[in-house]
Amino acid sequence: MHVRIYRPSKTTMQSGRAKINLWLLEAETVSSRAPDPLMGWVTAADTLDEIKMKFPDCETAVAYAQKQGWQYTVLPVQARKVVPRNYADNFKT
Repeated sequence: MHVRIYRPSKTTMQSGRAKINLWLLEAETVSSRAPDPLMGWVTAADTLDEIKMKFPDCETAVAYAQKQGWQYTVLPVQARKVVPRNYADNFKT
């Protein structure tokens, strides 16, 4: 099984910076998804794609994946871009 380990970005409903230091271990999708003929929901034959485990740091997630014998990919952390702004810039012509 192949998993990816990454630190997710904050959600659109989140204005603060809490809970952004967690790392996620998520299984890669193996089977294709298809709509269920009866209900119309999207289903997959593999239930491992529902696994999402949270870890406090990357090393713990990597150690867990190695202990389970899984192949893993660690995605790099996206750097936060801060654009400095001044209130006076609103009135420049």
